[in-house]
Amino acid sequence: MSQQPIQHAIHRLFAHHDLTAADADAAMTQIMEGEATPAQVGAFLAALRMKGETVDEITGCARAMKRSAVQVRPAIGDAMLVDVVGTGGDSIGTFNISTTAAFVVAGHGVKVAKHGNR
Repeated sequence: MSQQPIQHAIHRLFAHHDLTAADADAAMTQIMEGEATPAQVGAFLAALRMKGETVDEITGCARAMKRSAVQVRPAIGDAMLVDVVGTGGDSIGTFNISTTAAFVVAGHGVKVAKHGNR
């Protein structure tokens, strides 16, 4: 049986070898589909960070994540919708401007979709 994409990627990264965009894509696809163990995910991300990410590796991972993204099509008719992502989860105590921005925009009649990173 051949090696799983995540295992192949981890071995290459631990040997300080760059991944191709296709290899990074395959590994991230396995992660996004829930087929990698938490230990494999941690090893992949730590090894990638320790080696240093290349453009091809980021490109491959981004492509896989984009394919897994859920596309949201809100049923709001012709109304304008603003997407505001949370800024308060940085764990360093910075001001959460996104919530304030959401209130200001909503106060002007614009519908707001606010989400965070958790």
